[in-house]
Amino acid sequence: MNKLIITRWNGCVLTLLQSGKETLQIDIEPEENHSFLGNIYIGKVNNIVKNINAAFVDIGNGQMGYLSLTDSTVHFADGRPFDGKLRQGDEVLVQVERDAVKTKAPVLTGNLNITGRYFVLTSGKKQIGFSGKIQDSGWKQQMKEYLEGIKGNWGIIVRTNAYNAPVESLKEELDQLKERLTGILTHAGHRTCYSLLYSSTPSYLNGLRDSFQSSLESVITDEQDIYGAVKEYLNEHQKEDLHLLAYYEDPLLPLKKLYRIEKTMNEALGKKVWMKSGGYLVIEPTEALVVIDVNTGKYSGKKALRETIMKINLEAAEEIGHQIRLRNLSGIIIIDFIDMDKEEDKKLLLKRLEEIVSRDPVKTAVVEITKLNLVEITRKKIRKPLYEQALQMKEKISL
Repeated sequence: MNKLIITRWNGCVLTLLQSGKETLQIDIEPEENHSFLGNIYIGKVNNIVKNINAAFVDIGNGQMGYLSLTDSTVHFADGRPFDGKLRQGDEVLVQVERDAVKTKAPVLTGNLNITGRYFVLTSGKKQIGFSGKIQDSGWKQQMKEYLEGIKGNWGIIVRTNAYNAPVESLKEELDQLKERLTGILTHAGHRTCYSLLYSSTPSYLNGLRDSFQSSLESVITDEQDIYGAVKEYLNEHQKEDLHLLAYYEDPLLPLKKLYRIEKTMNEALGKKVWMKSGGYLVIEPTEALVVIDVNTGKYSGKKALRETIMKINLEAAEEIGHQIRLRNLSGIIIIDFIDMDKEEDKKLLLKRLEEIVSRDPVKTAVVEITKLNLVEITRKKIRKPLYEQALQMKEKISL
């Protein structure tokens, strides 16, 4: 069972997802200048770069975003049909699909979507897709037939929380999503360029929306305004979870002390991570990729060398899965495990690593062991990694 802890820390809203004493995930969101992720704007095509098949679109205040021209769906602000071509000066509806990362501009899409607890409704491909975590093929076929009859001219992605949810709740949410997306497309023609048509919810509310049903034990905050915002959100979208919300008030033991937030943040931002065996990881994010090195450290077991190496590598695999999600590491991740001579040991480690990363809510895949015995993992980039969020926060405080 998980707890969602929401508080303020160094001028930001901090959200921690905890399971027992272990912190699974951390999000930091500045009070001002928060993430653009999920926002929908009327943008203006500034430049088209044919050799990379992309357009750069101004979404206001000089913020430029990258729009791939392979996008099958583009909505012009004036409502005219898309003829397959974009031109400089065109005003188009775009959604921020990925946050800006360091020197890279935010990634935009013309395939607008609105996310709910059970579904993602999209204006792009008019298909029905399912979360990879839903394995029940019989249920999926029944749900697909049901949705085909009511979805209209939209695409739908069925989220994990929809599995075995009441049909009335599914239909109610789908109707709300369709109404909201229809309104965005309809009202765009009456708004000026650079208008914000849809603002995504704060990350602490996304944590509520994205949490698996029946896995959330409580939602705790010590901030009165956040308590009010969460209560309003639950009243509107998740009434069945209202009883989970609690306001923490204890002057003798503040929430930050109770959940060791300062210590948790220092550990999540540190380079070295110690494991129970005495081995440790060194985590080094770079511009192009993340490097994780596994070391034997203080391990003093009496087992044979082969068993020792396997024990540390398996423990490291578990900890790496935890750290990747905790720190929101993404893109290419290279892991230098302790070298193993036997092919069967390598296969066993890879299989275990695949099982571990399959639990991550963000799409993560184990690619291969390279010729240099390095393991390559890829993880979908969505939000900025934790270390970058914290760096921006420090820069803001120093100003």
